[in-house]
Amino acid sequence: MTEAKTPGHGPLSGVRVVELAGIGPGPFAAMLLADLGADVVRVDRPGGPGLGIDPALDVTNRNKRSVIVDLKDPGGPARVLDLAERADVLIESYRPGVAERLGVGPGDCHARNPRLVYGRMTGWGQQGPLADRAGHDIAYIALTGTLGMIGDPDRPPAVPANLLGDYAGGSLYLVVGVLAALHHARATGAGQVVDAAIVDGTAHLSAMIHGMLAAGAWQDRRGANLLDGGCPYYGTYGTADGRHMAVGALEPRFYAEFLRLLGLEEPAGAHTDVTRWPELRERVAARFKERTRDAWAAVFDGTDACVAPVLSLGEAPHHPHLAARGTFTDHGGITQPAPAPRFSATPAGIRTGPALPGADTEAVTRDWDLPRPAAPAPSHSAEPSHPQ
Repeated sequence: MTEAKTPGHGPLSGVRVVELAGIGPGPFAAMLLADLGADVVRVDRPGGPGLGIDPALDVTNRNKRSVIVDLKDPGGPARVLDLAERADVLIESYRPGVAERLGVGPGDCHARNPRLVYGRMTGWGQQGPLADRAGHDIAYIALTGTLGMIGDPDRPPAVPANLLGDYAGGSLYLVVGVLAALHHARATGAGQVVDAAIVDGTAHLSAMIHGMLAAGAWQDRRGANLLDGGCPYYGTYGTADGRHMAVGALEPRFYAEFLRLLGLEEPAGAHTDVTRWPELRERVAARFKERTRDAWAAVFDGTDACVAPVLSLGEAPHHPHLAARGTFTDHGGITQPAPAPRFSATPAGIRTGPALPGADTEAVTRDWDLPRPAAPAPSHSAEPSHPQ
């Protein structure tokens, strides 16, 4: 590992990461590494990613530094290879083959730095019939069977924003893969390529469900199972003010406490008899409709009934528990999730706000001992990254 000259904080302090700018899960993965203390240099393209988001508000670029490199310029690839030579990790999210055509693929980078961990973030993966196709989160999770699990049985599947595919099945698996490969590189001196595909990671997330399916404990349809809203004591209910409560009273003692506080007697045998679940659901739904969300939240507060109010993004940071833990924080005027997880010896934190494109070129050149760039050439359109 190359020791960074820049001060770092967190368990990855001293680790150098190059992020070739993209959208979606690549930047989020790099943010997570940066949150944990890595010195992440984002290589932005001239003109930015074209998402229409003010770079000063793009939280996924916090704790990073930015340089601008035009990979279509004759000297552009050499600048990236200079960074890769001094880095421990490189992350890219182009379509398969694009990095190679640009001269910054794994072969080019490993020729300069055999220890480099080269992380590749795509939706479909580096191989397979769909590898070259465009796509976004919703299409990736659709093919894995996970999207089809979510939502009411008599309505189209519910869209879980881009949290399930891009970030859970994509970013988190890329980070796990990169850290495992970094451990291997430190032990052996040999880097490698990490192929993180959203379809692979999202499918992997459903491992327990596949086991339940094989055991006959899961029906392959929405709204018919213990954890997909089919169970009346594991789901959401509307309240008198049009808001919602979430119920997860699975264990018998929690279920008993839930019924007691709800003021409801269970229809005989409805807890374990799936044929009685619709009747129980109707009775629970009718009861929740009698009060507002906050009234019910007060009833269940501090109990083991496993019931919670469904909060909005704006409400969540103000919940007493999350506020006490500092789950959200304010930095630079932006309320945002704090770094996670937490470490007893090497705490992580938000050191800087979102990196502004090109703002750190001089500092990175100095800190990483990079050759001074030649005078900038006229900019060209950059190769688009793989859409996520």
